[in-house]
Amino acid sequence: MIKRKRLGQHFLVTQSVAKKIVDAAEITKKDTVLEIGTGKGILVPLLCEKACKVISIESDLELYNTAKEKFSDITNLTLLHGDGFKTEEKFTIFVSNLPYSKSRDAMEWLVQKKFRRAVVMVQKEFSEKIAEKNSKAVSVLVNHAADIESIINVNKNNFSPPPKVDSVVLRLTQKNTIPKELIQMVNKLFSYKRKKLQNIAKQFGKVIESDKRLEDLSGDEIISIAKQILK
Repeated sequence: MIKRKRLGQHFLVTQSVAKKIVDAAEITKKDTVLEIGTGKGILVPLLCEKACKVISIESDLELYNTAKEKFSDITNLTLLHGDGFKTEEKFTIFVSNLPYSKSRDAMEWLVQKKFRRAVVMVQKEFSEKIAEKNSKAVSVLVNHAADIESIINVNKNNFSPPPKVDSVVLRLTQKNTIPKELIQMVNKLFSYKRKKLQNIAKQFGKVIESDKRLEDLSGDEIISIAKQILK
């Protein structure tokens, strides 16, 4: 257990919270659900009850083997062992209790994928970053990719072992997919966040006549600048 805590694994143990997560996903019998982080499987039966198919991926071999045995009788469930953020599986609904240390990487992975709806649990501080639509590269990307709603606040005591911070469940309804090169460019722009746009453009051999800085722009304007530089 000490090892797993170090890896950032905190297992949701409250059934009422699990049910709210699944309800928020609004799953139908036409949906294929991808869950990254099977954990102890608190969401698995609830997801399988509603979906056409559930693919659940777990990186911890011990947890994967336990889930294989525990859920061997569920016919619409595919359990996989490995890094879920390298999967090429197709899905319409994404559900995950994101590891706190991987939240940004996970969001950058998700916005490249085509999906209908995603329900993710993230650290409260990370959800606040996302809510500030043009303050960070990740917030610009996620808000461009999806409409975001905060579903419920989840107290740390709903986990075992309890993390040091509270969590928030977010629902994302997709608007756009974002290609990898655009994600990389937005990240690069934010590495020059304090510079004026005309000086940022010079870094890429482009001309933009503007004294504004990134903080003066909306998220969509930042995306537009990134696309302009990529041309």
